[in-house]
Amino acid sequence: MFQIDLTGKTVLITGVSSGIGADIAKMFAKAGANVSGCDLSEESAGFIDSIEQNGASALYTKCDVTKATELKHFIDNSAVKFGSIDILVSNAGQNFFQGAEECDEDHWAQNIDLNLASHWQLAKLCKPYLENNNGVIIIMTSNHAYQTIPGCFPYNVSKTALTGLVKSLAIEWGPAIRTVGLAPGFIDTPGNQQWFDSKPDPAKERKKTIDLHPVKRIGTAEEVGAWCVFLASDYAAFASGTTYLLDGGRSALMQDS
Repeated sequence: MFQIDLTGKTVLITGVSSGIGADIAKMFAKAGANVSGCDLSEESAGFIDSIEQNGASALYTKCDVTKATELKHFIDNSAVKFGSIDILVSNAGQNFFQGAEECDEDHWAQNIDLNLASHWQLAKLCKPYLENNNGVIIIMTSNHAYQTIPGCFPYNVSKTALTGLVKSLAIEWGPAIRTVGLAPGFIDTPGNQQWFDSKPDPAKERKKTIDLHPVKRIGTAEEVGAWCVFLASDYAAFASGTTYLLDGGRSALMQDS
């Protein structure tokens, strides 16, 4: 039977309070890894319970990933608690959807700090731990790194830049550290449901979105988590410097067809 067993490994995951990050954490717990998560929220009970219910050990730290001192605290706490860091899933991010002309310098700076610079800073701080353990970095970007739509600037700019970060870390820090990226498309999360609900006919908008995908559905956060577990495992040991697009075939379909 094909199984992935990460027992004894420790994974750090940012942005675990809900959505994709929460399910990434759950899937690593199912694989047996210790899970250290962070988010902006003070509340950690839901995260801790989710991990422990799957038989793994958990640690939660309140952290703003754009602040280097808080990132260092998160990483140091994790290393003290579990003794090592083997896997980093740099997931935290936020939509910044504006037009290129309408975007002001404050929103541009906030977007770059969160959606690009924080991933680099986090990776640098984790490097001493990861390189001692043949560690793995997984950077979460987006299908907007490959195709986008009007009004998604500056978000798509930062997500595109993350594919370059993946390449640079892979060639500069390998072979001690393996770096890969994952670019999810439309995933069924509470945040995306809010987007559907903002439309005059949410059910019609959902069907319209589903029909853009050759698989005729949208993805689940659990599927994204499973991909992360696979990419962190020895089965993916030859994968580095590449960002994998997980979009249900949407990018393969001409949108006027």
